[in-house]
Amino acid sequence: MKSFKKLLLLLLLLLLASCAVEDQGSQPDYESTKQMMVDMLKTDEGKKSIQEVLSDDEVKQEIVLEQALVKETIQQVLTSEQGKQFWEDLMQDPEFAKSLAESLQTEVEKILKNLMKDPEYQTMMMDILQDPEMESAALDLMKSKEYRQQVMNIMTDAFESPYFKAQVNEILGKVASEQMKKEAAEEQEEGE
Repeated sequence: MKSFKKLLLLLLLLLLASCAVEDQGSQPDYESTKQMMVDMLKTDEGKKSIQEVLSDDEVKQEIVLEQALVKETIQQVLTSEQGKQFWEDLMQDPEFAKSLAESLQTEVEKILKNLMKDPEYQTMMMDILQDPEMESAALDLMKSKEYRQQVMNIMTDAFESPYFKAQVNEILGKVASEQMKKEAAEEQEEGE
């Protein structure tokens, strides 16, 4: 409490000094008053006074109470209808959604990797995938025009890839070679 009084005294002296300047006929400038206050806080005495105030148990208690108030306020705002609407609107912004997804990507990957190792999670996933309703929904999705169009786009992109073309040519070369060997063997058997 003593340090808090020192800080108040320091601020009071600053206020009196600015008033004294005013009495002398010159107008105190906001920037000069601000700079004077900043300079005072940067001194060793100013820093020490702030540290003493922040280490005071009563001030710490106030800060803790304020943290609880902030937490409660955030929870109320996020769970309110206005808060939900705010987040829905914010998620509609592609730039925000992209940056949020990128910032959370590594954490989500870690969580998923850990979950994939969990036998209970694996069992739950198998149950979900084997559920007839899930199977039906997946089949309905695959029958949809949008899904088929997406598959066609993927295939088109793949066929345009030089790497994919090289792989297909290699496979076709092997198939042709095997077919030629087979036909040669058949001709040889017929000739005998």
